[in-house]
Amino acid sequence: MLDHVTAVRYVTPLREGGSMPGIVEADDLGTYVVKFHGAGQGVKVLVTEIIVGELARRLGLPVPRMVTITLPPAIARYEADEEVQDLLNASPGTNLGVDLLPGSLGYDGSRPPDAELASRILWLDAFTANIDRTWSNPNLLTWHRRTWLIDHGAALYFHHSWPSKEPNPQRFAAQPFRAEEHVLGALATDLPGTHQELSDQVTADLIGDVLDQVPEEWLETTTHLPDAQAVHSAYRDHLLARLASPQVWLPGGAA
Repeated sequence: MLDHVTAVRYVTPLREGGSMPGIVEADDLGTYVVKFHGAGQGVKVLVTEIIVGELARRLGLPVPRMVTITLPPAIARYEADEEVQDLLNASPGTNLGVDLLPGSLGYDGSRPPDAELASRILWLDAFTANIDRTWSNPNLLTWHRRTWLIDHGAALYFHHSWPSKEPNPQRFAAQPFRAEEHVLGALATDLPGTHQELSDQVTADLIGDVLDQVPEEWLETTTHLPDAQAVHSAYRDHLLARLASPQVWLPGGAA
């Protein structure tokens, strides 16, 4: 499982995103960007962050370390901002912490990754259907002259239909990925070769281990998915079905 820490001080909100994450200090002396389960986007975004972020880490892509972080109810008492206080009061218990990269800068293209890293990032985004890595919102940071991936909540969008529809892995597998607006599209020069390299590493066991990092309480059940194990299996089936159909979703097709 992900390391677990406890919040000791709420520092400041980050108002750039719609979910208003906050910078929080924890009992391990670490400082984290915390994404709250009580935010309007709900826990599915946190589930996606862990699945895609852990896939990236296991494939050797640079992503900040993630932890689960307990937010004590009392931490909201000393927050003067009413909007922030409401968010903290809605989020006691387990939340997601992402290691703060001090001094990092938003990606602007001035220090682009090499073609190999760009191809690996674009492949991951295509595989997980991450539509939110464009110039309007790159979701990349430059830190120590290296490109780091952050904010994967827009990927795996299929789960947003689960409350009303039965899971359909084949439908997700057949969704093409449009790379025209991807922030690294012009730099990714070998997607077929990258697919051959990375897809061999994404085994059923690896996917299962990544899914095991998600707190069970965040796996929302539905009529078609009556328990956490069923939700776990649905994510696994969707990812495996997409992995088997690169000729459909991979930009330029698979070799």
